[in-house]
Amino acid sequence: MNPRRALLLIPLLLAAGAAAPAPPAPATVVLVVRHAERAPGSGDVAISDVGVARAKALAEITRQAGVQVIITTQFLRTKQTAGPTADALGLTPTVVATQADLPGHLAAVAAAARQQAGKTVLVVGHSNTVPGIVAALGGTKYPDLCDAEYDALFTLVIDAEGSVRTVRTRFGEPTPVGAGCARMR
Repeated sequence: MNPRRALLLIPLLLAAGAAAPAPPAPATVVLVVRHAERAPGSGDVAISDVGVARAKALAEITRQAGVQVIITTQFLRTKQTAGPTADALGLTPTVVATQADLPGHLAAVAAAARQQAGKTVLVVGHSNTVPGIVAALGGTKYPDLCDAEYDALFTLVIDAEGSVRTVRTRFGEPTPVGAGCARMR
């Protein structure tokens, strides 16, 4: 076919829907962390001064990541951990209350995160829920976090087809060596 005739076909191909394919839908990014260090006591206690510093470190990370949605539990420590991020970004966290049915809670948090397709989401959970939330979102299965471990950061990238990539890193001050935790190396 001569080049001139090919140029005449371009408008017809565009009109017939043969244009370049649409760009892929943006991935959903979910950052999952445990609440920051708790103050002494039992029950619904606040985070400690060390926890406040960790929450501020988290706020810097989440600001750079472009977090658009925050999910916490009803407990003060998860809300306070997310607080600096919420304040810095002008966001109101969504609360997904814990329940006696742990698998039901994990599924509810995962569903709340999945509803935010194409956005970047921060989820603040607990030592026994963080790995389950990661798994419920289709990420790598990890054991529960140990009681002294507060520095784990799980990043899940969920593409439009549902494929999930998981990266486990750390943030803020590292969990002290000898704190009774098997460390991720």
